[in-house]
Amino acid sequence: MNRKQLWLMASGVTAAVALLSACTGFDDAAGPESSPSASGFAAKSANPMSENVATVEKVKSAVESRLSVHEERFGSGGNSLCSTASPKMFTQECGVAAKATSEDASFALTQISGRDGFATLRSVAEKIEKAAVTYQELGCATNPAEAATRHACLEPAAVLAQGFPDLRDGANLGLAGK
Repeated sequence: MNRKQLWLMASGVTAAVALLSACTGFDDAAGPESSPSASGFAAKSANPMSENVATVEKVKSAVESRLSVHEERFGSGGNSLCSTASPKMFTQECGVAAKATSEDASFALTQISGRDGFATLRSVAEKIEKAAVTYQELGCATNPAEAATRHACLEPAAVLAQGFPDLRDGANLGLAGK
């Protein structure tokens, strides 16, 4: 390379750096903190992300605080009053647990209403609400005698038994925008 080519290349690099500095608002000499446009740029790019994280954390915390109280009282998974293996599945005790699980699902839906990034929590909460309605409509908490009705109670009861952990997982996945 000759001097003229080197000078053109150096000029091109300098121009590119200047253009980048102008576009981002960063000034190498003064540093990004002292440039008003850099502060504006940083504020514009950082605030939506930090606001989203704060929102997700708020939702997660609110949902989990309710879940913890109800999960301790009614159990979850295989230890739930509504577990298909539980002798309490066809009792009013599971009916009360079903109502609490549905209320927590409704609460979660209220918390995420109009917000993006909670697809899993929304899906889980809607499924739980539907299961609670089905459990109630079938009369599962009244120890139905008909075998077909008892069999139909198994699916909604299983969803309700897993409701608290699934809501918690949905809230946690909200952090990942899922």
